[in-house]
Amino acid sequence: MSTAFDFDVPPRLIAQEPIEPRDHARLLVISRKSQGLAHLHFYDLPDLLRPNDLLVLNDTRVLPARLVGRRNETGGKWEGLFLSARLDGVWEIVGQTRGRLRQGETIAIEPGPLELQLMRRQPGGSWLAEPNLPGSPAEILARVGHVPLPPYIRKGVAKSADVERYQTVYAQKAGAVAAPTAGLHFTPAVFDRLKARGIGWTFVTLHVGLGTFQPMQTDDPTKHVMHAEWGEISAKTAETIAERRSQRGRIVAVGTTSVRVLETVATNGPPRAWSGATNLFIYPPYPFRCVDALVTNFHFPKTTLLLLAGAFAGMPLLERAYKTAIEENYRFFSYGDAMLIE
Repeated sequence: MSTAFDFDVPPRLIAQEPIEPRDHARLLVISRKSQGLAHLHFYDLPDLLRPNDLLVLNDTRVLPARLVGRRNETGGKWEGLFLSARLDGVWEIVGQTRGRLRQGETIAIEPGPLELQLMRRQPGGSWLAEPNLPGSPAEILARVGHVPLPPYIRKGVAKSADVERYQTVYAQKAGAVAAPTAGLHFTPAVFDRLKARGIGWTFVTLHVGLGTFQPMQTDDPTKHVMHAEWGEISAKTAETIAERRSQRGRIVAVGTTSVRVLETVATNGPPRAWSGATNLFIYPPYPFRCVDALVTNFHFPKTTLLLLAGAFAGMPLLERAYKTAIEENYRFFSYGDAMLIE
């Protein structure tokens, strides 16, 4: 039951720099009702939504999770990424180096003083490691970490400007290792225009993990093992959603991460306060219970993100939209352009 579609993006269309200002990114508007496509800009979004609509945004904050260091035993270069931390303070990391890493060896993170002692290798290739410094991961990474740009942007090498630009303007809760990219286009000016039109917004949290962007290894989604990510929705947000729904407002999810939180909660009835891990995998066909419209970026082929967008738009319409976007030179992936599916 293959529902995936594959496509090639010309390298020149993979955005290496963000558009300035943020809200000047292009916006491909996809109408499920008319099956039509329209070419606008992100600053047009307030005019495309209706009074009483409610935007739901992911307020996760990207950690400076990229780490660079050396193996104390060999002096060999090591590069890696912080993924998460357990309650006992042990970190889960991934990394690349020459040679084979050994249990018990230490990695000195530059410029110091952080060292990570490798405890054991996990299924899938990650390591559990114990940091030698006290403090939360956010506190430690703020001292030694770098912006975790994906490898398709300048081979992962960040500039000083990326510290701000690879973060939404409303980011609050530190925990993500990748940005919720659909939200990168919002500016204070866009929020001002939304407010003037009676369009509201509220927040959920989903800490974006590395698994979000991993290509599927099978064309059959029923055989794909979905990664889990930690999410949260407050009682206030749940009440706001219910109130806007009672006023016939649409729920407009900003990003696939917001969709996962909303639909995770909605599987058990009306929106409610919730926190925990979700491994909800949305692929066609899927009965959306909470989301009425979706703002999202252009995703990699054969990823769970693409299947979620396809479940919402319908795969034939989404395929046509992507083909059109390539023909019209839209910019793709994290620093690229956006689409509104309504």
